[in-house]
Amino acid sequence: MNKNLLLAFVSLLLSTSWLMGQDIHFSQFYMSPLNLNPAMTGVMNCNDRFVVNYRNQWASILRSNAFKTYSASYDRKIPVGRYDYFGVGGTLWGDVAGEADFQTLQARLSGSYSRRMGGNRDLAHYLVAGADVGISQRSIDFLKLRFGSQHDGQGGFDGNLPSGETLARESFTYPDVSAGLLWFTVLNKTNSFFAGAAFHHLNGPDVSFTQDSIVPIYSKLTIHAGGEFSLGNDLGLVPGMVIFKQGPSFLLNLGTSLRFTLAQDQYTSNTFQIGAWMRLVNNYLVTENGNTNSSSSLGADAVILSTRFEYQNFGIGFSYDWNISDLRTASNGNGAFELSLVYLLCGSENRGVYCPSF
Repeated sequence: MNKNLLLAFVSLLLSTSWLMGQDIHFSQFYMSPLNLNPAMTGVMNCNDRFVVNYRNQWASILRSNAFKTYSASYDRKIPVGRYDYFGVGGTLWGDVAGEADFQTLQARLSGSYSRRMGGNRDLAHYLVAGADVGISQRSIDFLKLRFGSQHDGQGGFDGNLPSGETLARESFTYPDVSAGLLWFTVLNKTNSFFAGAAFHHLNGPDVSFTQDSIVPIYSKLTIHAGGEFSLGNDLGLVPGMVIFKQGPSFLLNLGTSLRFTLAQDQYTSNTFQIGAWMRLVNNYLVTENGNTNSSSSLGADAVILSTRFEYQNFGIGFSYDWNISDLRTASNGNGAFELSLVYLLCGSENRGVYCPSF
C-alpha cells in the first residue's frame, strides 16, 4: 500500500468508521425501525413484529477483524380507544470493531403512543411520540492494542516492549436515553408518507476508558422520511432518506426502490423490491504527515444496492455497499453487506389502514 493509499484509508476511517465507532448504523435503516427512532415502536399494520439485522463491513481490508454489527428487536401494537395505539418493544444489539475487539452491547426498552390527528378509516394522519431507555456495556482488549513505543525501530512491532499506557477500565456500563417523534399520512393501502426525528443519548453518558477525563458520547440527531406511491397496478415507488448528525460526523442516505406486488390480501402481501441508494459523508482531510485537518467536505462514500422480498408475514432484505470513496483502491470497491429478516404476526383486528409499510 503506497503512501497516498494509506492516507486515503486513514481519511475514510476518520469519516465513516468514526461514526460507526460512536453509533451503529444500517444501510437498510427502513428494516431496523427501533434502532432508527423509538417513535416507530409498534407502528405497523400487524400486531407483533420481530426483526433481525446483521452487517459486516471492511472485510476486504480488515479480514477477520472486520466490523460486525447485529441487532434483534421485538415490538407490539396495542389498540387504545377507537383510533389510537400504544407501542411497546425491546432491542438487543452488539457491535465488534477492529483487532482490539472494541465492543458495545446494548439492551433497550422502548414505548410509543400514536394519536390520530385527523382523517377517517381510509385516510388518516397520525402523530407518534416515543422514547426508550437502555443499558450499554463497552469493552476493549487492552493487550491487543499497539502503541508507538512498541515499534522495534526496524519497521516491525514487538508486543513484549512496554506500551507506557494504562487504562483505568477495560469494561464498563452506562445508561442511555433517547426520544423521537413521527408523523405519517396514509391515503390508502398503496400511498403513504411519513417523516420523523429522534434525539439519541439525551443523558450524555461518559464513555471514557480512563479516569483522567470525562468523555460524554456525542448526542445524535436523526431525521428520516419516506413513503410509498403507486405507479399503477401492482407497481409502487418506495423512496426514503435518513440523516445522522453526531458531533462532527454527518451521514446522509437517500434513494428509492421499486416495489412489485405479486399477490395481496387483507393483512399481508407478496412483494419484491429492488433499489439503489447513495451514502454521503463529511470527509476529514489527512495531511501527508498524518495529521487530521479540522476542515471537512461532503463527499460520496458508497452506492448501496438493495433487494427485498416479502412473502405473507415474512420479509428478507439484502444490501451491498459498493465503496466509491478514495479507499476503493485498497478495498477494490468492497464495503459492507447486510442481511435483514422481518416476521409479522397479524390478528383479526380491522380498524382500517393504520400505518405505512416500512
